[in-house]
Amino acid sequence: MDEENSIKWLPTMDIKNNDKDDTTDKGEQSAELSDAVLKANKAEEVPAKKIKKQATAEQLSNPFHGVKLVQILEELVAYYSWEFLADRVNIRCFIYNPTMKSSLGFLRKTQWAREHVEDIYLEMLDEKKAKEKV
Repeated sequence: MDEENSIKWLPTMDIKNNDKDDTTDKGEQSAELSDAVLKANKAEEVPAKKIKKQATAEQLSNPFHGVKLVQILEELVAYYSWEFLADRVNIRCFIYNPTMKSSLGFLRKTQWAREHVEDIYLEMLDEKKAKEKV
């Protein structure tokens, strides 16, 4: 009987000892977790800064520098018209029911059509400069 009592007593004692160790470990773990959470929050609060490069002289002299395709198309439609663009560049989005959305989608996907429109834009800029000189 003594053996049975000692066997029952030992595991209970081990469990009690383990419980005490777990509480201290849990306290340490919660402190570590709270430190990790604080570090993560600090990292989220400070966004990374993007360093912008200065434009070179070559870029600044480029007439397309800083000009979006939508701006190019809007200026062309205002200066000429959809009909003129349809005559110059034979694409369906200029001929049949032309809209900005359909034209921009096609021009972004099709390099040759975009190059034609950019050429017309350059011609328009030259015409505007010529009119200003006179």
